[in-house]
Amino acid sequence: RAELLSKLNEVQASEAEMKLLYTTSKLGVGERMYQTKRMIQEPGTLVPEKIRSISGANKRRHSSHSESEPEEEPSSSEEEKEEQKQEIEKSSARDLNTAEKPEEGVKKAVANQQPAGPSAPVCQPASKKPSCKPAVFIPVDRSPEIQEARLKLPILAEEQVIMEAISENPIVIICGETGSGKTTQVPQFLYEAGYASSNGTIGITEPRRVAAVSMSQRVAKEMNLSHRVVSYQIRYEGNVTDETQIKFMTDGVLLKEIQKDFLLSKYKAIIIDEAHERSMYTDILIGLLSRIVPLREKKGLPLKLIVMSATLRVEDFTDNNRLFSVTPPVIQVDARQFPVTVHFNKKTPLDDYSGECFRKVCKIHRLLPSGGILVFLTGQAEVHSLCRRLRKAFPFQKNNTAGGDDDREESVEEIRKFKKSRKRKKVMTLPRIDLDSYSVVPVDEGDEDRDAETDDDIAGSDIDLDLEDGDSEEDEKSDSSLPLYVLPLYSLLAPEKQAKVFRAPPPGTRLCVVATNVAETSLTIPGIKYVVDCGKVKKRFYDKITGVSSFRVTWISQASANQRAGRAGRTEPGHCYRLYSSAVFMDFEKFPAPEITKRPVEDLILQMKALNIEKVVNFPFPTPPPTEALAAAEELLIALGALKEPPMTGRLKQQLAAKLSCPISPLGRIMATFPVAPRYAKMLALSRQHDCLPYTITIVSAMTVRELFEEFDRPAVSEEETAQLKGKKARLLQMQKIWAGQGPMQKLGDLMVMLGAVGACEYAGCTRKFCEENGLRYKAMLEIRRLRGQLTTAVNSVCTDAGLYVDPKMKPPTEAQATYLRQIVLAGLGDHVARRVQAEELLDDKWKNAYKTALLDDPVFIHPSSVLFKQLPEFVVYQEIVETTKMYMKGVSAVEPEWIPALLPPYCHFGKPLENPPPSYCPETGRIRCHRPSVFYRVSWQLPAVEVDYPEGIDRYKYFARFLLEGKVIEKLSSYSQFLLSSPLIMLKTWSKLQPRTESLLRALVAENCDNRDALLAAWKKNPKYLLPAYCQWIPEAMHDELAKKWPPVAL
Repeated sequence: RAELLSKLNEVQASEAEMKLLYTTSKLGVGERMYQTKRMIQEPGTLVPEKIRSISGANKRRHSSHSESEPEEEPSSSEEEKEEQKQEIEKSSARDLNTAEKPEEGVKKAVANQQPAGPSAPVCQPASKKPSCKPAVFIPVDRSPEIQEARLKLPILAEEQVIMEAISENPIVIICGETGSGKTTQVPQFLYEAGYASSNGTIGITEPRRVAAVSMSQRVAKEMNLSHRVVSYQIRYEGNVTDETQIKFMTDGVLLKEIQKDFLLSKYKAIIIDEAHERSMYTDILIGLLSRIVPLREKKGLPLKLIVMSATLRVEDFTDNNRLFSVTPPVIQVDARQFPVTVHFNKKTPLDDYSGECFRKVCKIHRLLPSGGILVFLTGQAEVHSLCRRLRKAFPFQKNNTAGGDDDREESVEEIRKFKKSRKRKKVMTLPRIDLDSYSVVPVDEGDEDRDAETDDDIAGSDIDLDLEDGDSEEDEKSDSSLPLYVLPLYSLLAPEKQAKVFRAPPPGTRLCVVATNVAETSLTIPGIKYVVDCGKVKKRFYDKITGVSSFRVTWISQASANQRAGRAGRTEPGHCYRLYSSAVFMDFEKFPAPEITKRPVEDLILQMKALNIEKVVNFPFPTPPPTEALAAAEELLIALGALKEPPMTGRLKQQLAAKLSCPISPLGRIMATFPVAPRYAKMLALSRQHDCLPYTITIVSAMTVRELFEEFDRPAVSEEETAQLKGKKARLLQMQKIWAGQGPMQKLGDLMVMLGAVGACEYAGCTRKFCEENGLRYKAMLEIRRLRGQLTTAVNSVCTDAGLYVDPKMKPPTEAQATYLRQIVLAGLGDHVARRVQAEELLDDKWKNAYKTALLDDPVFIHPSSVLFKQLPEFVVYQEIVETTKMYMKGVSAVEPEWIPALLPPYCHFGKPLENPPPSYCPETGRIRCHRPSVFYRVSWQLPAVEVDYPEGIDRYKYFARFLLEGKVIEKLSSYSQFLLSSPLIMLKTWSKLQPRTESLLRALVAENCDNRDALLAAWKKNPKYLLPAYCQWIPEAMHDELAKKWPPVAL
């Protein structure tokens, strides 16, 4: 026994070794094991960390760590090293959960117990505390109700994924359909993560003003913060303060801020919302921010860019290397909370889609359970027409009480009985058909009225109702037992009427909203369960070269159709009824074309030139506009004087390249400060004289806002309404005649009517009552008032001594001012000149009373609503051409033909100077003037000869030398004119080269480019003895000393 114990004692583990061994009850507490192991290490002893897992990421970290031990890694930051070390340690701790072999444990313990000699060097790891970025969390005090509602949004489940992507990437794309909560929640995610702290701001851009205002109010309410912290800024108004941390704005507002501060220094994060709409300003913003983000990164002030969209053509961003050098991550967020079943029509109505909408709404209202109905139509007239028909079919009286049958929900059994009774009724009325006369093989038409698209394939989730196509007499019958609360919704509707759709309908009624595409993405209407989609949209199409616009009703895109369907089922399972077949749907384009590819871009190019982006063709557009549209825009800006004219030297290819990279002119920089189109900005820049600025500002505001007057040509449903519309239209025509004035004022035409309407409305206090009585749109008048104030502020900032203010009691312009205003309008709309077709030029009857323009081959006509419709002036200038049954000019003013070459020289081709009347010297300008005939470009209209500056060339120097010798240029030289050795007229003779004195004077003038008085004075400042030797050859030698003492003959 003693011998056995002694032998056991020899192999028994020491106490230190025993502490390293654990029973299986200790498994799962690896961190404690790791800490115990570290505690037993003796001072001065370095125990290498043991890596058990060498696969995958841990293996790569271990290999990089072991390679970096001998020397420092210059490529790795201290933060990365510390992170790798911590990850390795955690991996080691996890691996210690598995039991070690006893032999390895004993050997390791014995090695640890070896005492270190006194002279042995102590190996200590370098301990350097890295600079870690602390996690930031800003608490938000939300109400329980708001928090409960937030948790139901799909985007809340993706918060960690989104914030990790934003933290690790400078640019992130978030795709989430309407209803996912991205617009309201992503700004809150950023706020809680600290992006609004330390004087930072989170900016969110919206394509529409109503969305910017409503979203700021909603986010402020959810976060329980004041509007001083969560604010908005739109074109005319805003509530931004120094305390603002979350700022909603329109994309144009942010573009203006980039002009003042290119790096957007006060922002830490920018969100581009509704990017799928691909508005022109959204595209330019994304292009600019794609360059601003890397610049901010280099300066150590990172800016985060988040592009959010409902249905985004992601390839335009991810596959565009010119836009993003590194492909940004795309995060997809689930959209709908409830399934939406989509039903297609068997047949597609070609024209009467409005009537088909009416019939479908009637069936839904009579057959289907409660739930709001949203109908999509194309325009204001169609919306009002359908509203009247529905109100007549299902009248709603405000004194109705919520009683039994009004607010009951029909059960499934009742609906099925109703369907069976209708089917039996139809069977009884079927005609007798002889089936023997038909083929046995049936025609396979397919079942188009099936559920074409179901988000959640759940059997029995909703009853399958057969809302068959076709007309029914029952639809037209009035049924007061089923009241329908019908509301219109379109962009021109007054804001207080728009707000009605967000309120709960009266008890006992069903809500029905008849809307244009404004309800597609910008607004979310609560309680909508059924969507009726006509599949059409009214769009304004522009000719990229001529700028002619026309409204056309076209098919929507598949993305827009899905957006409309997504409006159903926000609160419960919904249905979308598409009034077209699935085959037609498959022919739709997948996404709508970006706005930048469909409209003129001169205002966009001017803003980019103001940002010193000269080569616009090289700009990283998400979708670049056509080259011909860029060329036409630059040509227009050159003609307006906003861009410097390119040098016409070099090869043709170089000239074409120079035309697409013209720098901005000083006039162009002034024009870029005005938030209006370049044509209107040119009008403002020319209005300083004769006190015309207040009138030009008013005219430009009215032309920018559009649609000042109510439309009374819509169809009426009753004779009483027809009489009311006729009376209002007659009243409007009477007022337009009064506002147009008489004499020279009337020649200002439609612009004088706009000026008079705005002046009268402001004089009356801009009240709703005045607008309704006189056929004016109250909303348009408010916008004009705001734009007048904004333009007045902009003009005062450019001309500090202008002292302008918005005068509500503005007097009408005088006759002289009306004439000046016509000239100002002509200078701004130079390419919009039209000439009446003469009797001898009539090709056929369609050219009667027609006008010819420089940009179109087809005839155009003055719109019947114009005050100049019956007068038919010879030359007119128009605001725009709208194509309906004919091409009509709107915003027409009469102009005089002799004004065209004087005010629009870039658009005229001039002939040689006339000898009679002869050229003359202008003392006011110091230049040589002459009379030249001209023709208007492209169409070669013969214009009267007018006095203009003498054209460049050697002849201009000869005339300047003649008038200089005659003493007309410099008054002190007139005393020597009688002593000249030769007549100054010799300068103009063909044989003038035979006399040395003429050649000497001419060469001296050409050498310093002195063909006007200003250039001559500048040459004398540079060299006071300039021109003295040449002039001395023209006077007697005895007078040379006297002349030399007086030279130069001006006070410098």
